[in-house]
Amino acid sequence: MRECLHFVVGGGNKFLMNSHSDLSAKEKELEAKEADLNRREEELKRKEEAAKRAGIVAEKKNWPPFSPLIHHNIPNEIPLHLQRTQYVAFTTFSGIVVCLIWNLVAVTMAWFKGSALEVWLLAVIYLITGIPGAYILWYRPLYRAMRNNGTLIFGFFFFTYSIHLFFCVYASIAPPVIFNGKSLTGIFSALDILPVNGVVGCMYMIGSALFALESLISIWVIQDVFRYFRSSGKAEEAKNDAKRTTMMVALGHA
Repeated sequence: MRECLHFVVGGGNKFLMNSHSDLSAKEKELEAKEADLNRREEELKRKEEAAKRAGIVAEKKNWPPFSPLIHHNIPNEIPLHLQRTQYVAFTTFSGIVVCLIWNLVAVTMAWFKGSALEVWLLAVIYLITGIPGAYILWYRPLYRAMRNNGTLIFGFFFFTYSIHLFFCVYASIAPPVIFNGKSLTGIFSALDILPVNGVVGCMYMIGSALFALESLISIWVIQDVFRYFRSSGKAEEAKNDAKRTTMMVALGHA
């Protein structure tokens, strides 16, 4: 009987010792994992802080909300006194999207009524190159310039936005140059089509009005951005940078 009790007690002690050692091993394993996670979090924080000091902002796609394609956060990233200008610039970006889509719809209707296939293909090219081109070439540079106050980016914006403005004015007129201008819904194209087909002609008239409105708002944007650029001292800073660059080039060739 004593031997049985001794066996049971001994076995129980061994079981408790084994359980205790297993728990200790698991605790050590969890502590090691926790330490590793803390180390990674600290490393990530250091990288984020370094990126912020370097002017690099992490951009998460958040617009449009139903299917995010781009990063866009004017209220939290653009200074308050520049937000109105940025919102209006965004209106012109949205406006050129509407103009080019309407242009394609109207030109497609004209193609169904007998216009050349080349005219419709040009309208397709305007759409598939114009929308991403507008975002990459002038809207995004302006957004970054407003957010980071980058002098060189402002200069790039003025150049590309001037091209955008010229295109909108040209499209609202659509002079009879390439395929009689019918690839763009300008006023000349509308007046040419109206006597032949009233419905398509009216669609061209609406397209001309859209491009004209886009042109007017775009003129306001480029003027407002330039006023800020000049009043903030960025224009003088750009001149000084250009002078320094010229002098360095001249000294390098001397």
